[in-house]
Parts: sequence; structure tokens; C-alpha cells
Amino acid sequence: MDTYSFLRQLADSWVLLAMFSFFVGVILWAFRPGSSDTYAAVARIPLREDAPAACRGCNGADCAAKKGARND
Repeated sequence: MDTYSFLRQLADSWVLLAMFSFFVGVILWAFRPGSSDTYAAVARIPLREDAPAACRGCNGADCAAKKGARND
């Protein structure tokens, strides 16, 4: 048996099975019961406020808390 035929049969059987097992493992890992809290926290990252709590009601130009937070 030449190398190409051997590798072709290997890829058609065992490598396909290994790739499918890896795919199923990733799906099971992503939907595991304890992961919902982690994914919810990661999903909120873009929505976090950059301004400190003291600056929520003021405009950004003359806010003393914002000026103190910057390292100018």
C-alpha cells in the first residue's frame, strides 16, 4: 500500500472520528451547566460604563472626578 492510499484511508476513518469527537466535546463544554454565569458576565463587558460613578450626572468637560481619574 502506498503512502497516499494509507493516509486517505486513515483520514476517512479515524481522523474523521477524532474530529467529530472533538466537535461534540466542544459543544458539550460550551453548554455545560456552570457556564451560563460566565457567558453572561462576558456578554456584559461592552456595556460597562467607562465613567466613574461620580460622573454619571455631569457633562464630561468640567467633571472634577474625571479630571482626577486621568493621568495627565
